[in-house]
Amino acid sequence: MKSDLKKDVTLNLKALPSHVAIIMDGNGRWAKKRLMNRVKGHEKGSKTVRSIVAAAREFGIGTLTLYAFSTENWARPKPEVKALMMLLKRFIVSERQELLKNNIRLNIIGQKKRLPPDVQKEIDTTMALTRNNNQMVLNLALSYGSREEITAAVRKIAGKIESKDLNCDDITQDLISAHLYTHAMPDPDLIIRTSGEYRLSNFLLWQAAYSEIYISDTLWPDFSKSEFIEILKNFQKRDRRFGKVTCNTSNDG
Repeated sequence: MKSDLKKDVTLNLKALPSHVAIIMDGNGRWAKKRLMNRVKGHEKGSKTVRSIVAAAREFGIGTLTLYAFSTENWARPKPEVKALMMLLKRFIVSERQELLKNNIRLNIIGQKKRLPPDVQKEIDTTMALTRNNNQMVLNLALSYGSREEITAAVRKIAGKIESKDLNCDDITQDLISAHLYTHAMPDPDLIIRTSGEYRLSNFLLWQAAYSEIYISDTLWPDFSKSEFIEILKNFQKRDRRFGKVTCNTSNDG
């Protein structure tokens, strides 16, 4: 694996985000600009996924979450959804050995049971094979929607209260976090959205409370390792105060 890090001495590998989440947007527009079918954009986007997963592993980022398919995406034309499921299945199978070789554990957040049975089978196989990998977690957000995630967590907590396993006074922020898909994971330090759209699109709404957000104008299929490095450098320049005031500063914001 060829590294860009030797060329870029300003990227501090000791101050990287522990969890990066990416809204991979722009596949359709990339294809449209080239007078191609939208599926061609998704195919090109899957190659970008491989590149960025490899880069995150190389840099030592512990958790990478990729917004691959939202609950709202089920409303897209059936041929496009079918093609996306075929690409997903192909990716899960083709990347199996790379995940094993690079000690990456695959995890899914979202409504996995809504995916086609053959896709679920390949996902389960890859998750089982990589379950003991411990250098990086790759979260694929599939049939994922943050409002649905929070609603499901509330239902679980309400059921425990009804069964007397919990009291209302037991409900804390930590308890709610423990009932989300991302339980036992750190909240994202950095959320990147490609294609220039300024919204979270129902992605990690609870977890993003203090995430740094970076909007890239680049369409996802054109997103590169070098741009990823520049965004990480930008992250390292930010003053993360989490609502507190930095000592010896005149900024009261």
